[in-house]
Amino acid sequence: MPVLNRIADFHEEMTAWRQDFHRHPELAFEEARTSGIVAEKLRAFGVDEVVTGIAGTGVVGVIRGRGEGGAIGLRADMDALPILEESGAPHASTVPGKMHACGHDGHTSMLLGAARYLAETRNFAGTVHVIFQPAEEMGGGAEKMVQEGLFERFPMRHVFALHNWPNLPAGEMHWRAGPVMAAVADIEITITGHGAHGAMPHMGNDPVVIAAQIVTALQSIVARNVEPVEAGVVTIGRIEGGNAFNVIPETVHLRGTARWFRPEVGDVLERKVTEIASGIAIAFGARAEVRFTRMYPATVNEAEATDLAARAAAAVVGEARTHEMPKPTMGGEDFAFMLNRTPGSYLMLGSGRTASDPGLHHPRYDFNDAVLPVGASFFATLAEQLLPRDDSDRG
Repeated sequence: MPVLNRIADFHEEMTAWRQDFHRHPELAFEEARTSGIVAEKLRAFGVDEVVTGIAGTGVVGVIRGRGEGGAIGLRADMDALPILEESGAPHASTVPGKMHACGHDGHTSMLLGAARYLAETRNFAGTVHVIFQPAEEMGGGAEKMVQEGLFERFPMRHVFALHNWPNLPAGEMHWRAGPVMAAVADIEITITGHGAHGAMPHMGNDPVVIAAQIVTALQSIVARNVEPVEAGVVTIGRIEGGNAFNVIPETVHLRGTARWFRPEVGDVLERKVTEIASGIAIAFGARAEVRFTRMYPATVNEAEATDLAARAAAAVVGEARTHEMPKPTMGGEDFAFMLNRTPGSYLMLGSGRTASDPGLHHPRYDFNDAVLPVGASFFATLAEQLLPRDDSDRG
């Protein structure tokens, strides 16, 4: 995997950073140690300005090139997940119930590597903002950074990010213009019936039976209400109710997720989830309280920015290892909030796990350190290509 020579020189250091972050995971908006290390390293690298405290634990480094020019942003996420690690790695989490199961430790280390290189070489004209974001995992850290004036305080022409993707060959980079990840909503349904002895169901109104009807009926939303060429998902992943095998409970709680790309599809999903759950509950003489909470919008890559990103990717890994994604993924990503404000692009970096290896959000997942210099080189190359120096500036 061809990478920038100077970045290859500190591959071992990037690996040490990544594994240290992995040992000390922090959840959304709790990334005090992580952001403290990030800020300390940026200052040590000679970054011109290091601004902390954005969205609580967010950090932005400002690197100025040689000569006047525009500005771009490069973003990485820092937070971990509430998962008990089972990887058995020497650098496994030391914090019970928390782990880096999505590779944000790798993303942070790659952007640190790029920041070090850019601060050393400054082979660009203009300004690079390196953005270390908290709370990507359903915390909405990107939205909070935007709300706190990220783009007003650090104006930029484009903003870019990437995500490691375990099922792609290590070092390949995949891009896609338009929707690349889905909008996300949380679904919460509370069904209230009437409790009774399990042997006397006629004395109560069983919310378990009602919940079963609702779960089944919700699967008709996408199949019979969304145009077949569109994409939508409604999944109930959690059902809670009762404490004893022979007691009909008073309430049952359902928890799930909805995903879509086009806003109109999201509107259909929200309306039908509410109508179906409430209507079935009423038909059984019970009550359903429905919350459909929109979390993240769809992640939509701007076409021009994606072309620029694909060009930088090809310069690092080669044309043969740079591919267009044939279709988007239904996963969600809060980088969408940044793309809604500033044109940019979000790419996938293959991390080369086999089909039998644990994937993202798995308790045995671990980031592949071999691709650290690839991601760092991609970020650095973006800066040098998008903010080129005049020959007269090179002295």
